[in-house]
Amino acid sequence: MDDEIKRWTARRKSALVLEIIQGKTTVAEASRAHDLPPSEIEKWVDDGKRGIENALRANPQDLREQYERQLKDLQEAYGEAMLELRARKKLQSLLGEDEK
Repeated sequence: MDDEIKRWTARRKSALVLEIIQGKTTVAEASRAHDLPPSEIEKWVDDGKRGIENALRANPQDLREQYERQLKDLQEAYGEAMLELRARKKLQSLLGEDEK
């Protein structure tokens, strides 16, 4: 790999991730060699593993579908949290408790 990498494109990231997965290098070695935080490289490895898992599914989801599903889940969780907050405030007012 090029020691003077200025920009980490997806192609370069995937090549490094493959080297790590194949055991040709370690996260620590890659971190030192490319002056990158180990946590960043570990995130690339985790993202790569998730991508591989999705690609090998019988019915892979495209990236947009994944984000839309995550967004829907977050919106539902937010709505539930808002309902609970409103219910607690209403209960407080009915019980005559002062808001803190």
